[in-house]
Amino acid sequence: MNKRSVLVVDDDSRVTNALSECLGSFDYNLKIASTGAEAIARLGDPDIAMVMLDINLPDLSGFDVLGKIKEVNSSLPVVVMTGFISTEAAIEAMKMGAYEFITKPFDIDKMISLVNQVMQKSSHLQGLETFSKEKDLIPGDIIGHSPEMMEIAKLIGQVAASDASILIYGESGTGKELVARSIYKNSLRKDKPFLSVNCAALPDTLLESELFGHEKGAFTGAYARKLGKFEICNGGTILLDEIADMSPLTQSKVLRVLQEQEFERVGGVETIKVDVRVIAATNKSLVNLIKEGKFRVDLFYRLKVVSIYLPPLRERRPDIPLLVDHFIKIYSTETGKMIEGISNEALDGLKKYPWPGNVRELENNIHTAVVMAKSNVLLPEHFPVLSDQSETVRIDLEAIEEDYSRMFSDNITPNFEKIIAISEGHVYHHLQSGFERALISAALRHTGSNQVRAAELLGISRNTLRDRIAKYGLY
Repeated sequence: MNKRSVLVVDDDSRVTNALSECLGSFDYNLKIASTGAEAIARLGDPDIAMVMLDINLPDLSGFDVLGKIKEVNSSLPVVVMTGFISTEAAIEAMKMGAYEFITKPFDIDKMISLVNQVMQKSSHLQGLETFSKEKDLIPGDIIGHSPEMMEIAKLIGQVAASDASILIYGESGTGKELVARSIYKNSLRKDKPFLSVNCAALPDTLLESELFGHEKGAFTGAYARKLGKFEICNGGTILLDEIADMSPLTQSKVLRVLQEQEFERVGGVETIKVDVRVIAATNKSLVNLIKEGKFRVDLFYRLKVVSIYLPPLRERRPDIPLLVDHFIKIYSTETGKMIEGISNEALDGLKKYPWPGNVRELENNIHTAVVMAKSNVLLPEHFPVLSDQSETVRIDLEAIEEDYSRMFSDNITPNFEKIIAISEGHVYHHLQSGFERALISAALRHTGSNQVRAAELLGISRNTLRDRIAKYGLY
């Protein structure tokens, strides 16, 4: 029986040589293609069990090659590689069916682990039927190169083509509507309507009418029939923003739409059938509201077929320079000013600031700075959060601890009965060990397995870190 092969498609000899060296000792062959045409020509090789594909090839786009691979063999695992970090590229790659999207330079140990993982699964993946995917990408407006945002971009690419309900949660100002719009733009419903309803902005009676419409005479002031957002959005996507503020009565009607795709207008008897994808967003803990009897548990599970957590800006500080540059360009154009950039001192201040209002607050500060600037470079005195340090909002440690507690509670509470059953009287020990292992794994990923930086990040000694790495086998 012939060995299975990994086809590496990359014109950079440094990459192919490195992969040849680190994978040479494993029980499979390595085949090299330096152009897209060469890669496509080799797709008929029966022993190829995996493809590692660079986006930037000398003759073809890597995405064109990926599309051809999926056309020839939809179940062949493809790991897309790139030296240019881009959320749009990550979305498109995952949307087209890539197994994984990684950036160069990559960690050799992690790459070996990934290849072994894919090769172990590839025999099970071969021959499975997959749904065809839309290949035209409408670029999104998600700005960020941080690991957190890249994971979100990949998730968007994976879920966009489905009709699954999605729950997006995170603090105010993190960009939940932006993510919802990106899902819509990359979905099969992108040519149909997209409507957003802020459930906290309307009284309950008006919200019910806004969502489901009403008949003439249904209530005082209802002088004519009005179509609701669900009816107008038939075939498309609706975003229910701040859904935690929805009343129990309206929740029950939304649940019916999710279950049956039907409803009646307020004051009406005609059943309206619709085909609408629902995306919900919240900055509150729905689990806590369920415990308080303020949110329906059945609606919660209907909404969170897929859930996306948007981290606050303070947890993805590497994205701040990109966001600053993005907003400077927007407001320079809007105001007609020729702003060329920002001083290092000002940028350092923005990177250190805790941003309690997240991206929305950053955008507002950039807008103000551009308006107030008397030169073509933004300086610290142009920014409200930097110009008067006595007014700078400090990180509220108690609030942060409460945020973390809420996040852990959201994950533990729904699964606590199962945790009790499998922990056999050692719940505290098992949860503590699991958390510690996950935390150290995250720190190692964040620092590229640099133990010195990981220890500094965690606030523990390097010896303690080494001990935990050995304890949990995190090599």
